[in-house]
Amino acid sequence: MRPVSEGDMLTLRFGQHLIKASAVFLQTELSFALVNRKPVVPGHVLVCPLRPVERFRDLQPDEVTDLFITAQRVASLVEMHFNATSLTIAIQDGPEAGQTVKHVHIHVLPRKTGDFERNDSVYDELQKQDREDEDDPSKWRSEEEMAAEALDLRKQFEEP
Repeated sequence: MRPVSEGDMLTLRFGQHLIKASAVFLQTELSFALVNRKPVVPGHVLVCPLRPVERFRDLQPDEVTDLFITAQRVASLVEMHFNATSLTIAIQDGPEAGQTVKHVHIHVLPRKTGDFERNDSVYDELQKQDREDEDDPSKWRSEEEMAAEALDLRKQFEEP
């Protein structure tokens, strides 16, 4: 696994979306991690397989292994980096589960005491965040904000 450097700046596909490489902070042989344009909590990031497959069951065994190893590394880093004490790690696999982007992805959310009045409200917020019909670009973070956060996280992976 390696952080993505400026020389690696390629556009990646995330389901129906093209992702600017400036939003990607880690890439492995089979997976990548990116910052979220509409984070539910500070540090909410996504980990995806490079191959754009819709459902978890469609992944090859080596892709599952790489995806989960990458998610574990990313989770450990964002928990520490965002001074969290816990994590919510979720996959919405299929439309009835709330999946709107037709590309397997793992949500990694650093959690802190009191970040939600009712702890499980995080799932309601994930559901709201993913609704395409309520997708309001005015609520998105700017490309500059996303690039700055990705650069900061990229640097964390570069440190020994």
